[in-house]
Amino acid sequence: MASGLQMDQETSLDLVKKGATLLLLDVPQFTLFGIDTQMFSVGPNFKGIKMIPPGPHFIYYSSSNKEGNDFSPTVGFFLTTQPAEVVVRRWHQQEEQLMKLSEDEEYRYIDAVKCFEFDQQLGPYALDHHGAWKQLSTYITKNVIERIEPIGGDITIAYESGIIDTAPKTAMERCLMEQLRNSKFSNNAAKESRKRGCYYTTIPNAVKSRDVFGEELTALNLDKTNLLESILMKDYGGAEDLLLGELQFAFISFMMGQSLEAFLQWKALVTLLFSCTEAPLRTRTRLFSKFLRVIYFQLKHGFHKNKKDGNAADNGISVFLDDAWFSRDIFLYRLCKDFFPVVLESSVVDGDLLLWTRKLKRLLETALGWDFEDNAMDLIFEEDDEFSPVVVPSNELQQPVYGESPVNAVYLLYCY
Repeated sequence: MASGLQMDQETSLDLVKKGATLLLLDVPQFTLFGIDTQMFSVGPNFKGIKMIPPGPHFIYYSSSNKEGNDFSPTVGFFLTTQPAEVVVRRWHQQEEQLMKLSEDEEYRYIDAVKCFEFDQQLGPYALDHHGAWKQLSTYITKNVIERIEPIGGDITIAYESGIIDTAPKTAMERCLMEQLRNSKFSNNAAKESRKRGCYYTTIPNAVKSRDVFGEELTALNLDKTNLLESILMKDYGGAEDLLLGELQFAFISFMMGQSLEAFLQWKALVTLLFSCTEAPLRTRTRLFSKFLRVIYFQLKHGFHKNKKDGNAADNGISVFLDDAWFSRDIFLYRLCKDFFPVVLESSVVDGDLLLWTRKLKRLLETALGWDFEDNAMDLIFEEDDEFSPVVVPSNELQQPVYGESPVNAVYLLYCY
């Protein structure tokens, strides 16, 4: 896993000293291992990664059988490294996971790393990939990680069966989830665990209120600016970057860590933001400029339809989006089709907001061939399409909606 950057011996030594080191002991050969956007199959002499730039990183791996053709569920965790820091983990054969060492043992290995005893067995971090990683992790900080990560830090589909089975899904999402659940690296995902998932922010599918109903309730659900404002103040203390950090945390956990819980959270946040019409133009323009930039780089990274990741991709694990994403049935198409005119047809609009809206629209049109001017698809709704109108008897329209009412009791025609 050589970096594409050429450097002299002095520069290389300086990076070794200043960069962080991830020492991984006893990792079996053929294990699929990834750090950030880089992924490869482990060789017999592998002992970890050196020259890791300071900052947040995502480590993920999938153990293999002896033949290297069958894999366990992907396990991933976030890590924030400091300059010259050494992080040590050891492979636990029975658990098939990387575990922390005792403090005394860890110190001994840290000293050995600083004396370059493992240097020949450490692969260099591919610095030419770091720019792409920074675009995906702009708002991920130590605080964001500590707010969201599960107890123990490990993120894996193996702990998510209860969460995923009860989640509402469109036909496309059921297909996508089955592909992830049944892929070669998830063959053992059915193992039971009582471990809790990530501490994601709860995002309601629809606005419900004891005192609001009729046309006013419809308006609140067609433009979720008030819901966004409420969530920002209540759950993020008004800090927009925390919301964007959670959006990036969820995308990385889904894309690299193959977490279905993360996909549902990413979808919920994207749906909330794209369902706002007043906020991007008036109250939260800066947030939406940053959001569009974030999702632009997320989708740009994911839309490598014909790109392979070498041995890792061939063996059934990929950090790119599945073919199911390239259908216009996906929720993202309908959200973007409604959102783009809000910005593009506005008489007065912020320059950055307009720039990133155009860039995202162009990316989706060129990478996927999506036509946002075609209205024919709007006439066709699948029976389980979450963006289909909710139709209720007319005699129910005057009834109030109470805070704890189920979603299907929300009256009037809005998409949720």
